[in-house]
Amino acid sequence: MFRWGVLSTAKIGREQLLPAIVDSENGVLSALASRDLSKAKALGERFGARHAFGSYEDLLASTEVDGVYIPLPTSQHVEWTAKAIQAGKHVLVEKPLALDAKDIPPLIKLRDEKKVLVCEAFMVVYHPQWIKVRDLIAGGAIGRLRHVQGAFSYYNVDPKNMRNQLDLGGGALPDIGVYPTVSTRFSTGREPVRVQAHIERDRTFGTDIYSSIRADFGDFELSFYLSTQMAARQVMVFHGEKGFIEVFAPFNAGLYDHHRIELHNQNHTEAQVFRFPGTQQYRLECEAFVRAAQGGKDRVFTLEESVLNQKVIDAIFRAGNKDGWEPV
Repeated sequence: MFRWGVLSTAKIGREQLLPAIVDSENGVLSALASRDLSKAKALGERFGARHAFGSYEDLLASTEVDGVYIPLPTSQHVEWTAKAIQAGKHVLVEKPLALDAKDIPPLIKLRDEKKVLVCEAFMVVYHPQWIKVRDLIAGGAIGRLRHVQGAFSYYNVDPKNMRNQLDLGGGALPDIGVYPTVSTRFSTGREPVRVQAHIERDRTFGTDIYSSIRADFGDFELSFYLSTQMAARQVMVFHGEKGFIEVFAPFNAGLYDHHRIELHNQNHTEAQVFRFPGTQQYRLECEAFVRAAQGGKDRVFTLEESVLNQKVIDAIFRAGNKDGWEPV
């Protein structure tokens, strides 16, 4: 069994990854670390961790940990990923890994030197609904793909929340803009060549709170909007010449809607519904990561893919400061 350590008692860990690790078939929660030891002990007792540490460094030094999950604030991801690699630990780090694509290649070099697995935690690429979307497109179910349309929004104006703190890497694009981009890239196997963007920022927080984006993939286009201050919504639609695929809860299936996609034909006279009830995408992510770390052949989201995805986000930020297209 793979022995997991977790750096911090962050909400995403408490609500998603820790339950996933506990439920997984090939991993156990061995240790938790927090700068407040009492918090680490309390959360560790709740999830059955045998060890609790009052510093991240102590956890990384532990021989009771094979790999770590890092759900720290975004601005700390690169720093602690590097430290974990240097400690010889496999690393699953919460997205976004970085705030600039140029910060990722040094991690690739470290990864290769230490011979460990390092992955950005894009749980969506392990969900069978996205694998089905990819297979339908590749199989010609909608013919030539012409347009991808998406939306991801929620409402959060809490000044204490890291998503509203610029110095911690907050903002809509780092938090949720990565999802329409990664899911489109995953489903099509294609990369965008240029982007356009309109970006609005909160006058108090300074974070980006709304974006409307176009991305040119050559023979099809992706358009999507994001917001951290709009009513909650998620959707992705892949529209081709012979039909279209709609993903109703593309990123948080089970929360925004059911685990389902619909395939419609050209004339809207036939529809197929694909359902994936009970899918636990975080558990699938953890299990695939462990198998890969232990020498298996599972497909995981590599750091090389992280570079490509972050280049898109970087280009969108640049495009928001100009009129016209910005190359990726």
